[in-house]
Amino acid sequence: MDRERERSEAMVQRVTHNDRLLAIIVPRDFGEPGVNFITADDATLQLGLLNHPKSKIIQPHAHKVRPREVTVTQEVLFLRKGKLRVDFYDDDETYLESRILEQGDTILLVSGGHGFEVLEDVDIIEVKTGPYLGEDEKKRFGPARPAHLKITG
Repeated sequence: MDRERERSEAMVQRVTHNDRLLAIIVPRDFGEPGVNFITADDATLQLGLLNHPKSKIIQPHAHKVRPREVTVTQEVLFLRKGKLRVDFYDDDETYLESRILEQGDTILLVSGGHGFEVLEDVDIIEVKTGPYLGEDEKKRFGPARPAHLKITG
């Protein structure tokens, strides 16, 4: 990995538990030039950041129809306004840690469980794998107690 890539990766926060990726947080001030995909090539939902100078031309293209099998729902949240606490849980619904997102931050929720507390009024764009199967596709459980919260990052 070259020095530029190492510097870029240092700004992106990876939330993990037992070597399993739970989420990727891209801070609002991340801005490396060019095309930077920060997910693995085989990830279900790809997250890339494109930073090009004025007059850059991206050749017109269309994506070929390719069959894919998606077995998990993943989400990207782009926080356009406000402040949000994200709580992370493992697959056994055990609380792990929390992170704070602020205006302009982006998060890709990859695995495990998650919950949120709105700390300031928020305006969020959400993109997730589909199709949406209704409320039945979620398994709800109780939140972490405030005394147990551990804010990291």
